[in-house]
Amino acid sequence: MSERGEGTASLRPDRPPAGGMTTLADLPIRDDLRGLTPYGAPQLDVPVRLNTNENSYPVPEPVVDAIAKALAAELRDLNRYPDRDAVALRADLAAYLGHGLTVDQVWAANGSNEIQQQLLQAFGGPGRTALGFTPAYSMHPLLALGTGTGWLPAERGVDFGLTAADAVAQVRAHRPDVVFLCSPNNPTGTALDPAVVAAVLDEAPGMVIVDEAYAEFARPGTVSALAVLPDHPRLVVTRTMSKAFGFAGGRLGYLAADPAVVRAVQLVRLPYHLSALTQAAARAALAHRDALLGTVAAIMRQRDRIVAELRARGHRVADSDANFVLFSVGGDQAAAWRTLLDAGVLVRDVGLPGWLRVTAGTPAETDAFLSAMEMIQWEREE
Repeated sequence: MSERGEGTASLRPDRPPAGGMTTLADLPIRDDLRGLTPYGAPQLDVPVRLNTNENSYPVPEPVVDAIAKALAAELRDLNRYPDRDAVALRADLAAYLGHGLTVDQVWAANGSNEIQQQLLQAFGGPGRTALGFTPAYSMHPLLALGTGTGWLPAERGVDFGLTAADAVAQVRAHRPDVVFLCSPNNPTGTALDPAVVAAVLDEAPGMVIVDEAYAEFARPGTVSALAVLPDHPRLVVTRTMSKAFGFAGGRLGYLAADPAVVRAVQLVRLPYHLSALTQAAARAALAHRDALLGTVAAIMRQRDRIVAELRARGHRVADSDANFVLFSVGGDQAAAWRTLLDAGVLVRDVGLPGWLRVTAGTPAETDAFLSAMEMIQWEREE
C-alpha cells in the first residue's frame, strides 16, 4: 500500500473547485485515508503476465461446461435472493478441507480478502490492534485501516525468516487483539515452521489468523494449521480458490475455525453477500477439483525450476512453498522491473529494495522469464 497520492491539501466539503475536476482532497474523506492510493498491481497488456500469482492454466473445457450448466440452473430464479449462509457451498468446502471439519466450522465470502475484512470487523475495530510480520501480504494493513483497527508491523529476520522466539517476543511486547501469520508467506513464499504457529497460539491474547492462500503449492511435509484447529478456538485458517483452483475470476475465499468464530463473523457479514451465481460456480468447481488441481504439480515444477536456475546464476532466492518466487536483482529493483517489462515479461515489484517477485506459470512463460532475466544478469555484472 503506497502512502503517495493526493497530498495534504485542506478539505473543502462545501463545494468542488470551480471549473475543475473534483479530487479526493476536495472531499470530506477520512483523515487516515488521505494521501493513500488503492491496493493493486499493474494490469498491462504484455505477452507474459507473472505479477499477480494467478494460475496460468485456463479452466479445462469439461469444468467450463459444468460451471456453465450450474449457472444456467440458477438464472430463472435470480429474482430471488441466494442462500445467505451458503450452507451447501460451505459443506462442500468442509469436505474438501478434510480434518473432520463440518459446515459449522467453515465460512465463505468473495475472496479471502473479504473473509479477513469480516474477521477484523468482528475481532478488531477502534481501540483494538492487529499485528503482522513484515514483509507480508500488503492487504492486511489496508484491511486494518478500513476497519479502524490499529496496525502493528512486526519484523522478520534478515533472511525474511521468522522464529518462534522472535514471534513470541513481539506478540508479548504488543499484546495485539489479532495476529496475522502467512504460511506460505507472501511475498517471500516460505511456509512457517509449525512451531511458530504453536508458539504464537500459546502467547497471543486474542485471535490468530493463519493465511494459507497458497497452501496447495507447499512442498511435501509442510503442515497446515488446520491440523491444530480442534485445540485452539481462537485460531482461524483462511484459504482461497483463486490460486490452485484457477478460480481467481470467481472470487471465492473461505475460513475454517471454531463454530463460535463462524457465528461471530455472521454478525458482520452483509446480507446475501455471496451471489447465487458465485455459489453455483464455486460448487461446480469443487465438484471437479481433481481436474482443476491437476495443474498444481506442473506449477510447482516451474517454481522449483525458477529457484534452481536463478540460484545457479548467482541470485539470492527465497525458499518457496507457493506458486511464486522472490529473488534478488543485485541493485535497483525498479530498473530491473522495467527491463523485464521491456522484454514483454511483467513481474511484481513488492517494494523490497533489490528484490522482485515472479509467478510460476507455464513452461513457456518460465522460458520467457529466464530469457529476459539474462539481461538483468548482464546489467548487474557490468
